Amino acid sequence: MPLDYWRLSGFYFFYFALLGAYIPYWGLYLSASGFSALEIGYLTGMVMATKVVAPSLWGWLGDRSGRRLRIIRLGSLLAFLCFCGIFVSLDFAWLMLVVAAFSFFWNAVLPQFEVITLDHLASEYNRYSQVRVWGSVGFIGAVVGLGWLFDLIPVTGLPLVMGALLAGIWLCSLWVRDGKRAVRHSSAAGLGEVLRRNTVWAFLVACFLLQIAHGPYYTFFSLYLEGLQYNRTLIGQLWALGVVAEVLLFLGMHRILPRFGVRRIMLWSLGLAALRWLMIGFGATSLPVLLLAQCLHAASFGAFHAVSIELIRRSFPVGLAGQGQAIYSGISFGAGGAAGAVISGYLWDYDPQLTFVIASVASGLACLLAWRFIQEPDPEPVPVEQA
Repeated sequence: MPLDYWRLSGFYFFYFALLGAYIPYWGLYLSASGFSALEIGYLTGMVMATKVVAPSLWGWLGDRSGRRLRIIRLGSLLAFLCFCGIFVSLDFAWLMLVVAAFSFFWNAVLPQFEVITLDHLASEYNRYSQVRVWGSVGFIGAVVGLGWLFDLIPVTGLPLVMGALLAGIWLCSLWVRDGKRAVRHSSAAGLGEVLRRNTVWAFLVACFLLQIAHGPYYTFFSLYLEGLQYNRTLIGQLWALGVVAEVLLFLGMHRILPRFGVRRIMLWSLGLAALRWLMIGFGATSLPVLLLAQCLHAASFGAFHAVSIELIRRSFPVGLAGQGQAIYSGISFGAGGAAGAVISGYLWDYDPQLTFVIASVASGLACLLAWRFIQEPDPEPVPVEQA
């Protein structure tokens, strides 16, 4: 499917290029605009908080209506229009409203697009990472290019870049074709049955803990390095290094996953995540330590996300696929990410290293939970009774 491949990859490219603009530079932009660490924590946490509600609502609509692509296109357009409110005022209350509105739509589209992608891949689902890798390429291009750019011009130009990338997401959504798999409506009892399985609920709690652990990294990593006298070009390159490691893993994941399985990869990912946060917290003054810690992004995000998508595919039947992706996004990147951002916002001025210690502990708890309760899921989704 050469043309479908590029259509799907283009959407991931722009979506994660936006993340590449937002994650490393949003905190720097807010700081340059005069916001405090606590306010930065709240503004970052708001983006994560909308993931708790928006993906589940849109996932339910996608599964029930079967018009998943139409929902993605509408959400992408509304995200762009709402974000334009940032050019009206930088008052804290207004900016919270703008962030809540644009992220409500922006955060809803990716889980539904994951379903579209898996529908197109059909029996070649192991090749998901080869499509998703273009998101990582977009992220790398954004963090490196903007790191260089913001050493030349003020970081207050960030909203113009983010607005352009949001427009790119919407335009790419118009190019994508709908998936081929028919929607089968499932009862609420079917969803409850899936969520009560030990592997599923333990996986979701582990996701929540891992994203709490990412809180100080996503919210303050750039500010942390800037305080240690790293320039913005190098900061961008360090962000990019993590994603390059992720790209290399994605390129080989279709071979790694069948060989080692979901459970084993997940345990290693969580264990290495715990190590990574300690390395950043206590070793960031050493560039070699920081380089190694960034390479571990392949484990703490890349490998974990890849096996998460596979676990959801195996655990949720076709009629619940959208809700499965939405619940994963809402609990992990939503609730976990928001909690991590706010907690790190409260603690950052007190002791930045303490926030990374807490991150390491959260990752370690997730690893123990996964070891105790998560089993290798069945190769194919377990069917549930249809309504």
